[in-house]
Amino acid sequence: MNVVTIHTDAIIQVKVPLPFPLRWVNAYLIRGSRGYTVIDPGLHTPEAEALWEQVLQEQGIAFEHVEQIVLTHHHPDHYGMAGWFQERTGAPVLLSETGYAQVQLLWGAEQPMSQLLLELFTRHGFPAAELDEMTKHMVSFVELVSPQPQVTLLREGPVRLGDRVYEAIETPGHAAGHLVFYDAEAQVMFCGDHVLPQISPNVSFLPQVEENPLGAYLHSLQEIGRLEVKMAYPGHREPWQGFSARASELVRHHHERLALMEGQLSAPQSAYEVCRATFGDRLSMHQMRFALSETIAHLILLEAEGRIQQVDPEADRVYYVAAASQ
Repeated sequence: MNVVTIHTDAIIQVKVPLPFPLRWVNAYLIRGSRGYTVIDPGLHTPEAEALWEQVLQEQGIAFEHVEQIVLTHHHPDHYGMAGWFQERTGAPVLLSETGYAQVQLLWGAEQPMSQLLLELFTRHGFPAAELDEMTKHMVSFVELVSPQPQVTLLREGPVRLGDRVYEAIETPGHAAGHLVFYDAEAQVMFCGDHVLPQISPNVSFLPQVEENPLGAYLHSLQEIGRLEVKMAYPGHREPWQGFSARASELVRHHHERLALMEGQLSAPQSAYEVCRATFGDRLSMHQMRFALSETIAHLILLEAEGRIQQVDPEADRVYYVAAASQ
């Protein structure tokens, strides 16, 4: 595997290691006359630190040559190294306002999201015996995003990356406040995790965030898929051509998944039961967290469309059944 790939005079892809099945996350160095922009520097691990020090040395880039760190979204595999970079460069870290609000929910002083997520999972059938393991899993991410950076809020609109001006476009679904960066003239997009080749981005429901994240994601895919994109630089896997076709494939994938889950609900089931039937019963705790959140997101959309309904909305546990079964 080539850790560094130079795509153009201005765009360098860096594969930052991850301790997950995905194996690596793509960071990008954008060269400009004022210095370098780092997009999504990765998860903060000793391996990532060593890799970045090696890559910068090999490319002849000193820390003081980094002018800004720009984040497509707040997920730890993209955000985690931002504070480490900021300490060494003094460069601003740019993140959307909505993304920064998620940082506070997840890793702020009180970290309320962990408890909110455990309560959500419990209502949707997650086994009480496994709650302690899920809690440890969520808490383990705090050190992987430390130190926390000072964030400069980034809004939709023009943003300079290197010597070119891109359009920052909010693309909800995979992450609240997710941004893609689009150069209409060059037909180039840094798409983060909004659209990925070969794999389907996770779309999770989280408390106090987006009421219908999958609905928002599908709408965003239809909108973003209309843009002319010759080369897309994703957060995972390799840069590719055929962006619009892939966006359409993802829309079809989720409609198929919705139909599959609806078909499983001829009798009442919890989201946890639907999740196990859909994704299997050999998931790690890391995988279960995202699989269950994504299952809930699909069930919320099905309910919004009137295709399923809750058996008893007032009950402590949520069970769904297909509307046609009632």
